Amino acid sequence: MADVVNFDKQPSETLKAGKKFSLQKVDPESTPGYAGDKTAGEELLSDQDSKLTQLQEQLFAESRNGGKKRVLLVLQAMDTAGKGGIVKHVMGQMDPQGVQLKSFKAPTPEEQSYDFLWRIEKEVPAAGMVGVFDRSHYEDVLIHRVHRWADAAELERRYRAINEFEARQAAAGTKILKVMLHLSRDEQQERLLARLEDPAKRWKYSGNDLKERAFWDDYMDAYQAAFEQTSSDFAPWHVVPANKKWYARIAVQQLLLEALEGLALEWPVPELDVEMESELVRRS
Repeated sequence: MADVVNFDKQPSETLKAGKKFSLQKVDPESTPGYAGDKTAGEELLSDQDSKLTQLQEQLFAESRNGGKKRVLLVLQAMDTAGKGGIVKHVMGQMDPQGVQLKSFKAPTPEEQSYDFLWRIEKEVPAAGMVGVFDRSHYEDVLIHRVHRWADAAELERRYRAINEFEARQAAAGTKILKVMLHLSRDEQQERLLARLEDPAKRWKYSGNDLKERAFWDDYMDAYQAAFEQTSSDFAPWHVVPANKKWYARIAVQQLLLEALEGLALEWPVPELDVEMESELVRRS
């Protein structure tokens, strides 16, 4: 078997939306930091599964001994960009007991009666958990900006509220990983057509996808504004080119691995006499 092709540059750096970042300059077809092809990428994804599983179990185990650490993965993207594939092929390797997945839909009348972060606060991951937001609080600045449901002053208030919310979470022990899967408009068209042509995927198609597609440029501007307003040292944005699904998956997997490794996780050491307990087990 050939050697596994690893990233030559860490995605946490190559994909980070830092100062002077421009979404327009990101090629959705590219594979930053990775020189391998699809076959090599899929092999890397499989090769790293056990490592990701172990780190997640350590995170969970630490919490059972009083640990406060947790991870929150925020996934944002245009429709068909592959959020579901990330959940299935990356997060799916983790123990379901240690994962909290929340997909935010249009707010209910009750949720609309509160501030936009009310429903988000209730879904933050507990200690020891890896939380995943499939769409998130960012919908309330993206779609509201695009459709002008909120004026400039309200958008500014929401950006500030998001930064304060994420600062509180970071202070409480949450490692926040924000990812935008960057798909090209042409690739989205191909994926929408593929859904319509495949009876097994046709149920995923929604006419609303087509309506929102008409605002493509406005959404790109809204994402750019969100990056500029809400990227921080404790919760930076990462933009992952997503035309190649296999690349998006290994990039997010690597970002998760880096985030978990950065927590310096250790197996808890229970207070027990191992020899005595082993002898009791043998006698049982």
